Amino acid sequence: MNKSFKFHLKLFAQTFQISAFTFGGGFVIISLMKKQLVEKLGWLDEKEMLDFTALAQSSPGAVAVNASLLVGYRLAGITGAATALLGTILPPLLIITGISYAYDAFQSNIYIQNSLKGMQAAVAAVIADVVINLGGKIVKEKSVLNILVMIASFVCVAFLKVNIILVILVCGIIGLISTLIKGKKGGEK
Repeated sequence: MNKSFKFHLKLFAQTFQISAFTFGGGFVIISLMKKQLVEKLGWLDEKEMLDFTALAQSSPGAVAVNASLLVGYRLAGITGAATALLGTILPPLLIITGISYAYDAFQSNIYIQNSLKGMQAAVAAVIADVVINLGGKIVKEKSVLNILVMIASFVCVAFLKVNIILVILVCGIIGLISTLIKGKKGGEK
């Protein structure tokens, strides 16, 4: 087996495992991707994962799928993106297919209903962990602009009920302008 095939197999196994044992959507998967791919394997650094999270969230489609595409592409190009994508979408596809055959039994089963309610609490805890970790990193950077954008985004979505798409677009524009200004200042030195 060549080195590239082994890496792709490992990438598939990692994304498959993360996707297979994650309940709660994209932000939960991103938290587990960070723990596995950044902290355990060292394939990415935290800033890259934070950037991928922002891109995955602001792109159309499922956050987990977008993140896996970005991670796979960063690690191994087009074939890595395809490998990570397959590893991410295969577990839910298999699980949903299996559940669809037994939907009537699942729908009326009190134990399954209670299990799903319990999972909601666990998902909330994992999402809180993601917010604390990623938000904490922004605060540690001590960038006043980033902190203000984070707080304003939260207030707009949580309290003012501003459409999330508008918030993402405005944050993207602020980030673009900030990057251009930093680049211009860096070029003047």
